[in-house]
Amino acid sequence: QVQLTESGGGLVQAGGSLRLSCAVPLLTFDIYAMAWFRQAPGKDREFVAGINLSGERTSYADSVKGRFTISRDNPKNMLYLQMNNLKPDDTATYYCARGRSVTSWNKGDITDFDYWGQGAQVAVSS
Repeated sequence: QVQLTESGGGLVQAGGSLRLSCAVPLLTFDIYAMAWFRQAPGKDREFVAGINLSGERTSYADSVKGRFTISRDNPKNMLYLQMNNLKPDDTATYYCARGRSVTSWNKGDITDFDYWGQGAQVAVSS
């Protein structure tokens, strides 16, 4: 069992920024694609951003393009999500997830991820 742990959530005003972190205790972290998803109350969990093994390739949901940046630090086994210009619609619980395959980062398919964190709450006030 792999335990992913998110941190960095909180309450912020619209236009503000937050940085989420995800600790991934894996000796082989750098062979897994990773991603962030989010789930707002009453809605399905949705893909936010994905990153490939080396961190050189990323993909984003249209709703966050230009505002969010996903990154990873393989030597530290850490995944990050920098969120700028936050909007009330970004309010959700954010989850980091490990991909089942090396191409998981670019598909955004929730079924293509096997391990999840417990979630970090992000609330954006207007």
